[in-house]
Amino acid sequence: MVSSEAQSSNGTWASITLVAGGMMWGLYWIPVRFFFDLGLTGPWPGIAMYTSALLVLVPLIWRDRQTLALQWRDLVFSGMFTGAAFSLYSISLVYTDVVRSILLFYLTPIWGTLLGVLFLGERLSLGRMAALVCGLGGLFVVLGDANFVPLPQNIGDWLALASGICWALGTLGLYRAADISVSGQVFAFVMGAMFLSLVGLAFLPGPVLPSVAQSDYLWVLQFVLLSALYVLPMIYMTIWPATKLSPARVGLLLMSEVVVGIASAAALAGEPFGLRELLGALLIVSAAVLEIVRS
Repeated sequence: MVSSEAQSSNGTWASITLVAGGMMWGLYWIPVRFFFDLGLTGPWPGIAMYTSALLVLVPLIWRDRQTLALQWRDLVFSGMFTGAAFSLYSISLVYTDVVRSILLFYLTPIWGTLLGVLFLGERLSLGRMAALVCGLGGLFVVLGDANFVPLPQNIGDWLALASGICWALGTLGLYRAADISVSGQVFAFVMGAMFLSLVGLAFLPGPVLPSVAQSDYLWVLQFVLLSALYVLPMIYMTIWPATKLSPARVGLLLMSEVVVGIASAAALAGEPFGLRELLGALLIVSAAVLEIVRS
């Protein structure tokens, strides 16, 4: 039997790991844009990197294949929803503004809180409310403006909103199926993202196949294979904590992605970073701190 002290320690380490994983997601735009510049358009950057991750994952889960086969229902539920979340989010960026996609996706803590109250018997404490106010307030300070209301207005907005709901549902599945191996859950996530990305090819405008020059195939393939060294640790640092933490906490702590994404875009892509962005980032960090130290 695990003591309450050990459970608290596990929860703290899972929270810290998730914040670090969110920070890695905040830099995810860099390899995506890199592959886009090489000719991998639309969903193809994700498809390429997920393929590379699968090549590494298959040997890791092969030994547990029989056990995972018995748990396929839970794996399909969590994998399809978590994978769909990031696939839908990526596709939403094609059809709407980046700001709207981020804000609508990161309404996730609201859906996670509702799921926790309905299915996990959680109480809506003052500490959780304070973290929600800080996190969502920080998002609006950084990304909102006086005329912005987070209501879907086009297909991209609806996809972004759906991606946040899918992520909350997927993390609920991860939390309720914590006995499944982490590698199995990561495999399900990657398969779900791959499936939804391939389906997206049928609905996105433009050419279905990537436009990589024939002379660059070997060059692109090398970077695709190397991408697993970044993508897999990032996914593990997201999925493992989600098996230990409630969906609402996962949504709040993953907001570290926004802080790093804004800062890295300012440093590397010339995006603005002033007093408003700094204040919003501090509010989001405060939400993470409140959620980690909350008893």
